[in-house]
Amino acid sequence: MPLFDRYDVVFAGGGTVACIIAGRLTQADPSLKILIIEAGSHSFNLHHHVQPARYLNSLGEGHTFSHHTSVRSEALDGRSVCVPSACCVGGGSAVNFLMYTRASASDYDDWEKLGNAGWGSSSLIPLSRKVETYQIPSGSPSVHGLTGPIKVSHGGHETNIGKEFLETAGQYDKERRTSLSADINDFETINVYGVSLYIDSQTGKRSDTAHHFVYNLENFDLDPNESKHNLHVLTNHRVVKVIFQNNRAIGVEYVSHEDVSGQTQSQPRIAYASRLVVLSSGAFGSPAILERSGIGSAKCLAEVDVRQIVDLPGVGENYNDHNRCFAPYLASEDSDCLDGIFSGDEEAVKPHLKEWEEGGSGLLAHNSIDAGIKLRPTSEELEELGPAFKQLWEDFYVGAPDKPVAAYPQAVGYTHITSATNPWAPLRFDPKYLSHPADISILKWCYKRGRELARRMRSYRGEIAAGHPKFHSTSSASDSSTTASIDSFRSGPVDMDAPKIVYSTEDDKAIDDYLKATVGTTWHSLGTCAMRSRESGGVVDSRLNVYGLVNLKVADLSIAPLNVGANTNNTALVIGEKAFLLIAEDLGLNDPLAKLLKKAIEMKIKSMPVSSLSSVKVDVEVFNFIKPS
Repeated sequence: MPLFDRYDVVFAGGGTVACIIAGRLTQADPSLKILIIEAGSHSFNLHHHVQPARYLNSLGEGHTFSHHTSVRSEALDGRSVCVPSACCVGGGSAVNFLMYTRASASDYDDWEKLGNAGWGSSSLIPLSRKVETYQIPSGSPSVHGLTGPIKVSHGGHETNIGKEFLETAGQYDKERRTSLSADINDFETINVYGVSLYIDSQTGKRSDTAHHFVYNLENFDLDPNESKHNLHVLTNHRVVKVIFQNNRAIGVEYVSHEDVSGQTQSQPRIAYASRLVVLSSGAFGSPAILERSGIGSAKCLAEVDVRQIVDLPGVGENYNDHNRCFAPYLASEDSDCLDGIFSGDEEAVKPHLKEWEEGGSGLLAHNSIDAGIKLRPTSEELEELGPAFKQLWEDFYVGAPDKPVAAYPQAVGYTHITSATNPWAPLRFDPKYLSHPADISILKWCYKRGRELARRMRSYRGEIAAGHPKFHSTSSASDSSTTASIDSFRSGPVDMDAPKIVYSTEDDKAIDDYLKATVGTTWHSLGTCAMRSRESGGVVDSRLNVYGLVNLKVADLSIAPLNVGANTNNTALVIGEKAFLLIAEDLGLNDPLAKLLKKAIEMKIKSMPVSSLSSVKVDVEVFNFIKPS
């Protein structure tokens, strides 16, 4: 069956959220004609997607990510940064680091306080339960699901170095708890060390939305031209812009890379949507489509010669992310290690492949992230964080005891288009990393804490100097354990009760310089089509409708109005489930009269040419608003 001339719903982007909505809609009403247009390729059963330990292989392959290079930043001493975003069916859920962490309940309550009714924790926690099967026995059914599509576990292998880290944290950090059985993702718990992963404990496979909402549908075919299904996924094409009739979205214009690179002479194609267009291309892609469609600030659109249709200055603004710095340490030879798998060495993979294929276990069913903590400082540590952080603590954290301190960078950036017609053109982008002094204070404190834990671990054998600050401290052998100098090679750890490293003012400056030279993304981009009031820079309302337009929604992490204190995949899953409910309601899937109207509309459409779409729009408008008496 070839691509349809017209669809009921067209998605611009096939990432985490789009797969949930499209899959749920198809199950709710199999007669719905749905098209997903995805810039990247399919991820179906590809080993670098489904085998958890290969996630770094995906990060290095251009066809599964788009790479966005920022402008040079004064806050980073003139350095630019590169932020990848997923570019494949399943989006971030198919390529991320598989970390299962959930936002704090207060994060969602903060969203609702901005005027977004139905987006508070009381509404969204049930959706987080709905989407998951929590395979860890200690999970409470009040906050965890047992029957959802997405599996959560500890993974297929507990590494010796992971256990060692938790043991060390339990002995050294007396102010906090360490537990493999404690639930660190109940939307409230902080200051407990542990870990959970998006890995199916039975199969050892990554648990993503492409495989569990789309690829598993009966009769689904990867090739839309061969499919007998009403859900089609068109890969390796990007949406250029939304097509409007007056202020109503009626479809999208899309192209392949060959179309814009001059390799073909094809004209842009149009996919018509009789009922809804949904932008689901992420924090970079969705605002870019809006701007190419004439929706955004007058200044940004004028710079690329795009005629403004709707004035929404918030498009592309409010860019949020989390900050990341990796400090490497040397480990003993007997430590479990994924270096060979990460490097893509197939000979190194072979010993682990059979174990993974037969039992879903072993290092291939792991991600080398062994433990973590949502960290809040003690009163003593609060003094260490310094004056730059103290006011933020009082204003933001004191009233929200479920928020971890390292998860809410205060710097907020932007992303805007540089071409009116080419969806592959680079974006004008600045994440603004470290432009707020409190962000540096938090990262510096985290670096120091991580260093104290690492050097007390049994397998500790020193620090890799190239990945650490350039300390200038010198000391005699007798006091080397308390100075900041890099300890390149050691035969073992320092004593558990050894004094902490003492940092001079010069040492702190070295850490600041190190952070500016190395800080990067955690691949958690969000917020650029914020769900706020229009007056406060919002782009969509609480039903995800783009302001000033009809039949156009945005549904992905770009709608998040504020950051969340967690890896963002779980928030994307929640947005997907919430967006499905809103769209299903708009489409009248639970409305018997609406279903009758839909059948009548379909009969009319079948006998009409594309040029007669305007008369269909009148009927669809009635369909969207009429309710049974």
